[in-house]
Amino acid sequence: MKLLTFAIPCYNSAAYMSKCIESLLPGGDDVEILIVNDGSKDDTSKIAHEYEAKYPGICKAIDKENGGHGSAVNTGIENATGLYFKVVDSDDWVKNSAYMKILEVLKEQIGGKEVLDMLISNFVYDKVGEEKHKIMSYHHALPTDRIFTWDEVRHFRKGQYILMHSVIYRTKLLKECGVHLPEHCFYVDNIYVFEPMLAVKNMYYLDVNFYHYYIGREDQSVNEKIMISRIDQQIRVNHIMFDFYHDRFNEIKLNSQRKKYMFNYLEIICVISSILLIISGTEEDLAKKEELWKYMKEKDLYLYHKLRHGFLGNAVNLHGKVGRKVSIDGYKICQKFFKFN
Repeated sequence: MKLLTFAIPCYNSAAYMSKCIESLLPGGDDVEILIVNDGSKDDTSKIAHEYEAKYPGICKAIDKENGGHGSAVNTGIENATGLYFKVVDSDDWVKNSAYMKILEVLKEQIGGKEVLDMLISNFVYDKVGEEKHKIMSYHHALPTDRIFTWDEVRHFRKGQYILMHSVIYRTKLLKECGVHLPEHCFYVDNIYVFEPMLAVKNMYYLDVNFYHYYIGREDQSVNEKIMISRIDQQIRVNHIMFDFYHDRFNEIKLNSQRKKYMFNYLEIICVISSILLIISGTEEDLAKKEELWKYMKEKDLYLYHKLRHGFLGNAVNLHGKVGRKVSIDGYKICQKFFKFN
Protein backbone atom coordinates (compact mmCIF):
# COMPACT_ATOMS: atom_id res chain seq x y z
CA MET A 1 0.00 0.00 0.00
CA LYS A 2 1.18 3.50 -0.82
CA LEU A 3 1.73 6.12 1.85
CA LEU A 4 0.20 9.07 -0.01
CA THR A 5 -2.02 9.40 -3.06
CA PHE A 6 -1.99 12.58 -5.10
CA ALA A 7 -4.90 13.27 -7.42
CA ILE A 8 -4.30 15.82 -10.17
CA PRO A 9 -7.55 16.90 -11.86
CA CYS A 10 -6.64 17.91 -15.41
CA TYR A 11 -8.70 19.65 -18.05
CA ASN A 12 -6.80 20.97 -21.09
CA SER A 13 -3.72 21.15 -18.87
CA ALA A 14 -1.07 20.16 -21.42
CA ALA A 15 0.72 23.51 -21.24
CA TYR A 16 1.55 23.33 -17.51
CA MET A 17 0.76 19.92 -15.97
CA SER A 18 4.34 18.61 -16.29
CA LYS A 19 5.64 21.11 -13.72
CA CYS A 20 3.04 19.86 -11.26
CA ILE A 21 3.79 16.17 -11.87
CA GLU A 22 7.56 16.67 -11.77
CA SER A 23 7.29 18.35 -8.37
CA LEU A 24 5.54 15.24 -7.00
CA LEU A 25 7.84 12.58 -8.46
CA PRO A 26 10.54 12.91 -5.72
CA GLY A 27 8.12 11.05 -3.42
CA GLY A 28 9.18 7.90 -5.28
CA ASP A 29 7.57 4.60 -4.34
CA ASP A 30 5.96 6.12 -1.23
CA VAL A 31 3.42 7.89 -3.42
CA GLU A 32 1.03 7.30 -6.24
CA ILE A 33 0.15 10.11 -8.63
CA LEU A 34 -3.28 9.80 -10.22
CA ILE A 35 -3.44 12.04 -13.28
CA VAL A 36 -7.17 12.39 -13.89
CA ASN A 37 -7.90 13.55 -17.43
CA ASP A 38 -11.38 15.07 -17.26
CA GLY A 39 -12.30 14.84 -20.94
CA SER A 40 -9.59 17.19 -22.18
CA LYS A 41 -9.41 18.23 -25.84
CA ASP A 42 -5.67 18.87 -25.97
CA ASP A 43 -2.67 16.60 -25.27
CA THR A 44 -3.45 16.15 -21.57
CA SER A 45 -4.23 12.43 -21.96
CA LYS A 46 -1.12 11.83 -24.08
CA ILE A 47 1.13 13.48 -21.48
CA ALA A 48 -0.56 11.57 -18.64
CA HIS A 49 0.02 8.23 -20.35
CA GLU A 50 3.65 9.14 -21.11
CA TYR A 51 4.24 9.68 -17.38
CA GLU A 52 2.49 6.40 -16.58
CA ALA A 53 4.78 4.56 -19.03
CA LYS A 54 7.91 6.29 -17.71
CA TYR A 55 7.05 5.87 -14.01
CA PRO A 56 5.04 2.64 -13.68
CA GLY A 57 3.84 1.99 -10.16
CA ILE A 58 4.00 5.69 -9.35
CA CYS A 59 2.01 7.51 -12.03
CA LYS A 60 -1.36 6.33 -13.25
CA ALA A 61 -3.35 7.96 -16.06
CA ILE A 62 -7.13 7.92 -15.69
CA ASP A 63 -9.26 9.07 -18.61
CA LYS A 64 -12.89 9.97 -17.97
CA GLU A 65 -15.70 11.93 -19.55
CA ASN A 66 -15.84 15.59 -18.64
CA GLY A 67 -17.56 16.13 -15.32
CA GLY A 68 -15.74 19.10 -13.86
CA HIS A 69 -13.22 19.54 -11.07
CA GLY A 70 -15.39 17.88 -8.43
CA SER A 71 -15.97 14.84 -10.59
CA ALA A 72 -12.21 14.48 -11.12
CA VAL A 73 -11.62 14.68 -7.35
CA ASN A 74 -14.31 12.03 -6.80
CA THR A 75 -12.52 9.78 -9.29
CA GLY A 76 -9.26 10.35 -7.46
CA ILE A 77 -10.77 9.34 -4.12
CA GLU A 78 -12.39 6.24 -5.65
CA ASN A 79 -9.09 5.06 -7.17
CA ALA A 80 -6.76 6.02 -4.31
CA THR A 81 -4.76 3.23 -2.66
CA GLY A 82 -2.62 5.43 -0.41
CA LEU A 83 -3.18 5.75 3.33
CA TYR A 84 -3.47 9.51 2.83
CA PHE A 85 -4.89 11.62 0.03
CA LYS A 86 -4.17 15.06 -1.40
CA VAL A 87 -5.51 17.01 -4.36
CA VAL A 88 -3.00 19.09 -6.34
CA ASP A 89 -4.39 21.21 -9.15
CA SER A 90 -2.60 20.81 -12.45
CA ASP A 91 -1.26 24.39 -12.55
CA ASP A 92 0.12 24.23 -9.00
CA TRP A 93 3.23 22.60 -7.57
CA VAL A 94 4.88 21.62 -4.27
CA LYS A 95 8.19 22.61 -2.66
CA ASN A 96 10.60 19.70 -2.40
CA SER A 97 12.10 20.36 1.06
CA ALA A 98 8.65 20.71 2.61
CA TYR A 99 7.48 17.65 0.67
CA MET A 100 10.15 15.47 2.26
CA LYS A 101 9.12 16.65 5.74
CA ILE A 102 5.48 15.87 4.95
CA LEU A 103 6.34 12.30 3.98
CA GLU A 104 8.51 11.89 7.07
CA VAL A 105 5.67 12.98 9.38
CA LEU A 106 3.14 10.71 7.66
CA LYS A 107 5.51 7.73 8.01
CA GLU A 108 5.92 8.46 11.72
CA GLN A 109 2.16 8.28 12.24
CA ILE A 110 1.75 4.76 10.83
CA GLY A 111 0.98 2.31 13.58
CA GLY A 112 0.84 4.99 16.25
CA LYS A 113 -1.54 4.99 19.21
CA GLU A 114 -3.63 7.74 17.64
CA VAL A 115 -4.94 7.68 14.08
CA LEU A 116 -4.07 10.84 12.18
CA ASP A 117 -7.10 12.09 10.24
CA MET A 118 -5.73 15.27 8.70
CA LEU A 119 -2.33 16.88 8.17
CA ILE A 120 -2.23 20.63 7.61
CA SER A 121 0.59 22.66 6.09
CA ASN A 122 1.05 26.16 4.71
CA PHE A 123 0.45 27.25 1.13
CA VAL A 124 1.81 30.13 -0.91
CA TYR A 125 -0.19 32.42 -3.19
CA ASP A 126 1.96 32.41 -6.33
CA LYS A 127 0.37 35.45 -7.92
CA VAL A 128 1.66 36.55 -11.33
CA GLY A 129 3.40 39.92 -11.34
CA GLU A 130 4.14 40.05 -7.62
CA GLU A 131 7.69 39.67 -6.32
CA LYS A 132 6.62 38.88 -2.77
CA HIS A 133 4.13 36.04 -2.41
CA LYS A 134 1.74 35.83 0.51
CA ILE A 135 2.03 32.75 2.71
CA MET A 136 -1.06 31.32 4.37
CA SER A 137 0.10 29.82 7.66
CA TYR A 138 -1.76 28.59 10.74
CA HIS A 139 0.77 28.72 13.59
CA HIS A 140 -1.30 31.32 15.47
CA ALA A 141 -4.33 28.98 15.50
CA LEU A 142 -2.90 25.46 15.67
CA PRO A 143 -0.33 23.59 17.78
CA THR A 144 2.71 22.59 15.74
CA ASP A 145 4.64 19.36 15.24
CA ARG A 146 2.30 17.07 17.16
CA ILE A 147 -1.12 15.46 17.02
CA PHE A 148 -3.91 17.56 18.54
CA THR A 149 -7.71 17.61 18.67
CA TRP A 150 -10.38 20.28 18.18
CA ASP A 151 -10.19 21.14 21.89
CA GLU A 152 -6.74 22.63 21.29
CA VAL A 153 -7.64 24.67 18.20
CA ARG A 154 -7.32 28.39 18.85
CA HIS A 155 -8.94 31.34 17.10
CA PHE A 156 -8.82 31.54 13.30
CA ARG A 157 -8.72 35.03 11.85
CA LYS A 158 -11.72 36.16 9.82
CA GLY A 159 -11.30 35.05 6.23
CA GLN A 160 -8.63 32.48 7.05
CA TYR A 161 -9.53 28.82 6.72
CA ILE A 162 -8.04 25.44 6.00
CA LEU A 163 -8.28 25.19 2.22
CA MET A 164 -7.77 22.35 -0.22
CA HIS A 165 -4.21 23.56 -0.78
CA SER A 166 -3.30 23.10 2.88
CA VAL A 167 -4.92 19.78 3.74
CA ILE A 168 -4.04 16.09 3.47
CA TYR A 169 -6.81 13.72 4.58
CA ARG A 170 -6.72 10.11 5.66
CA THR A 171 -8.10 8.33 2.61
CA LYS A 172 -10.33 5.96 4.54
CA LEU A 173 -11.93 8.92 6.35
CA LEU A 174 -12.87 10.51 3.01
CA LYS A 175 -14.39 7.29 1.76
CA GLU A 176 -16.27 6.57 4.98
CA CYS A 177 -17.67 10.06 5.50
CA GLY A 178 -19.20 9.88 2.02
CA VAL A 179 -18.08 13.22 0.66
CA HIS A 180 -19.11 13.37 -3.01
CA LEU A 181 -18.60 16.59 -4.92
CA PRO A 182 -21.20 17.75 -7.45
CA GLU A 183 -20.33 17.48 -11.13
CA HIS A 184 -20.05 20.36 -13.60
CA CYS A 185 -19.64 22.84 -10.78
CA PHE A 186 -16.70 25.05 -9.80
CA TYR A 187 -15.80 26.09 -6.22
CA VAL A 188 -16.52 22.60 -4.86
CA ASP A 189 -13.15 22.65 -3.10
CA ASN A 190 -15.01 24.48 -0.33
CA ILE A 191 -17.26 21.45 0.14
CA TYR A 192 -14.20 19.19 0.11
CA VAL A 193 -12.66 20.98 3.10
CA PHE A 194 -15.97 21.56 4.90
CA GLU A 195 -17.94 18.33 5.09
CA PRO A 196 -15.09 15.96 6.16
CA MET A 197 -14.33 18.26 9.13
CA LEU A 198 -17.24 16.60 10.88
CA ALA A 199 -15.33 13.30 10.85
CA VAL A 200 -11.88 14.71 11.65
CA LYS A 201 -10.70 14.10 15.23
CA ASN A 202 -6.90 14.02 15.23
CA MET A 203 -4.89 16.66 13.37
CA TYR A 204 -1.23 17.54 12.86
CA TYR A 205 0.08 20.92 11.73
CA LEU A 206 3.46 21.11 10.03
CA ASP A 207 4.57 24.74 9.67
CA VAL A 208 6.19 24.41 6.23
CA ASN A 209 5.38 26.15 2.93
CA PHE A 210 4.44 23.05 0.99
CA TYR A 211 1.89 23.98 -1.68
CA HIS A 212 2.30 26.73 -4.28
CA TYR A 213 -1.07 27.99 -5.49
CA TYR A 214 -0.75 29.64 -8.89
CA ILE A 215 -2.95 32.68 -9.55
CA GLY A 216 -2.79 34.59 -12.80
CA ARG A 217 -4.38 32.84 -15.77
CA GLU A 218 -7.20 34.85 -17.31
CA ASP A 219 -9.39 31.75 -17.59
CA GLN A 220 -8.76 30.67 -13.99
CA SER A 221 -11.87 29.86 -11.97
CA VAL A 222 -10.93 32.26 -9.15
CA ASN A 223 -10.60 35.23 -11.52
CA GLU A 224 -13.22 37.69 -10.27
CA LYS A 225 -14.88 38.17 -13.66
CA ILE A 226 -15.00 34.40 -14.16
CA MET A 227 -16.50 33.93 -10.70
CA ILE A 228 -19.25 36.44 -11.46
CA SER A 229 -19.99 34.74 -14.78
CA ARG A 230 -20.32 31.44 -12.86
CA ILE A 231 -22.19 32.89 -9.92
CA ASP A 232 -24.92 30.25 -10.08
CA GLN A 233 -22.28 27.62 -9.31
CA GLN A 234 -21.04 29.61 -6.32
CA ILE A 235 -24.63 29.87 -5.08
CA ARG A 236 -25.08 26.11 -5.56
CA VAL A 237 -22.04 25.45 -3.36
CA ASN A 238 -23.39 27.96 -0.83
CA HIS A 239 -26.70 26.06 -0.67
CA ILE A 240 -24.96 22.68 -0.25
CA MET A 241 -22.80 23.93 2.62
CA PHE A 242 -25.74 25.67 4.33
CA ASP A 243 -27.88 22.54 4.01
CA PHE A 244 -25.09 20.34 5.37
CA TYR A 245 -24.62 22.55 8.42
CA HIS A 246 -28.39 22.67 8.97
CA ASP A 247 -28.83 18.90 8.56
CA ARG A 248 -25.85 17.91 10.72
CA PHE A 249 -26.07 20.67 13.34
CA ASN A 250 -26.51 18.30 16.29
CA GLU A 251 -23.30 16.49 15.36
CA ILE A 252 -21.36 19.70 14.68
CA LYS A 253 -22.21 21.21 18.06
CA LEU A 254 -20.63 18.31 19.94
CA ASN A 255 -17.41 20.31 19.96
CA SER A 256 -17.52 24.06 20.41
CA GLN A 257 -14.28 24.74 18.52
CA ARG A 258 -15.37 22.64 15.54
CA LYS A 259 -18.77 24.31 15.58
CA LYS A 260 -17.19 27.77 15.66
CA TYR A 261 -14.79 26.91 12.84
CA MET A 262 -17.47 25.42 10.58
CA PHE A 263 -19.87 28.30 11.22
CA ASN A 264 -17.19 30.87 10.37
CA TYR A 265 -16.37 29.00 7.17
CA LEU A 266 -20.03 28.95 6.17
CA GLU A 267 -20.24 32.65 6.98
CA ILE A 268 -17.39 33.58 4.64
CA ILE A 269 -18.94 31.54 1.81
CA CYS A 270 -22.20 33.48 2.25
CA VAL A 271 -20.24 36.72 2.18
CA ILE A 272 -18.35 35.76 -1.00
CA SER A 273 -21.59 34.82 -2.76
CA SER A 274 -23.20 38.09 -1.69
CA ILE A 275 -20.33 40.40 -2.55
CA LEU A 276 -19.91 38.90 -6.02
CA LEU A 277 -23.61 39.46 -6.69
CA ILE A 278 -23.25 43.04 -5.46
CA ILE A 279 -20.18 43.65 -7.65
CA SER A 280 -22.09 42.32 -10.65
CA GLY A 281 -24.73 44.93 -9.93
CA THR A 282 -27.32 43.70 -12.42
CA GLU A 283 -30.93 43.62 -11.31
CA GLU A 284 -30.95 39.88 -11.91
CA ASP A 285 -27.93 39.25 -9.68
CA LEU A 286 -29.13 41.59 -6.94
CA ALA A 287 -32.37 39.61 -6.97
CA LYS A 288 -30.34 36.38 -6.66
CA LYS A 289 -28.70 37.79 -3.55
CA GLU A 290 -32.08 38.43 -1.97
CA GLU A 291 -33.20 34.93 -3.00
CA LEU A 292 -30.13 33.38 -1.38
CA TRP A 293 -30.77 35.01 1.97
CA LYS A 294 -34.50 34.27 1.71
CA TYR A 295 -33.68 30.60 1.10
CA MET A 296 -31.56 30.46 4.24
CA LYS A 297 -34.19 32.31 6.29
CA GLU A 298 -36.95 29.93 5.28
CA LYS A 299 -34.79 26.81 5.78
CA ASP A 300 -33.33 27.66 9.19
CA LEU A 301 -34.38 30.90 10.88
CA TYR A 302 -31.93 30.53 13.77
CA LEU A 303 -28.92 29.92 11.52
CA TYR A 304 -30.06 32.69 9.18
CA HIS A 305 -30.14 35.22 12.02
CA LYS A 306 -26.65 34.24 13.15
CA LEU A 307 -25.31 34.67 9.62
CA ARG A 308 -27.33 37.75 8.73
CA HIS A 309 -26.74 39.77 11.89
CA GLY A 310 -23.09 39.02 12.42
CA PHE A 311 -20.49 41.61 11.42
CA LEU A 312 -19.88 40.13 7.96
CA GLY A 313 -23.56 39.46 7.31
CA ASN A 314 -24.38 43.06 8.09
CA ALA A 315 -21.49 44.25 5.91
CA VAL A 316 -22.91 42.66 2.76
CA ASN A 317 -26.53 43.54 3.44
CA LEU A 318 -26.29 47.33 3.65
CA HIS A 319 -29.21 49.06 1.94
CA GLY A 320 -29.21 51.00 -1.33
CA LYS A 321 -26.47 52.01 -3.75
CA VAL A 322 -24.40 53.69 -1.04
CA GLY A 323 -24.56 50.58 1.11
CA ARG A 324 -23.49 48.38 -1.78
CA LYS A 325 -20.57 50.70 -2.50
CA VAL A 326 -19.43 50.47 1.12
CA SER A 327 -19.63 46.67 0.89
CA ILE A 328 -17.53 46.61 -2.29
CA ASP A 329 -14.94 49.01 -0.85
CA GLY A 330 -14.54 46.79 2.21
CA TYR A 331 -14.14 43.74 0.02
CA LYS A 332 -11.47 45.45 -2.09
CA ILE A 333 -9.47 46.31 1.02
CA CYS A 334 -9.58 42.66 2.14
CA GLN A 335 -8.71 41.54 -1.37
CA LYS A 336 -5.62 43.75 -1.41
CA PHE A 337 -4.52 42.60 2.04
CA PHE A 338 -5.10 38.85 1.67
CA LYS A 339 -3.94 38.73 -2.01
CA PHE A 340 -6.76 36.44 -3.19
CA ASN A 341 -8.22 36.51 -6.75
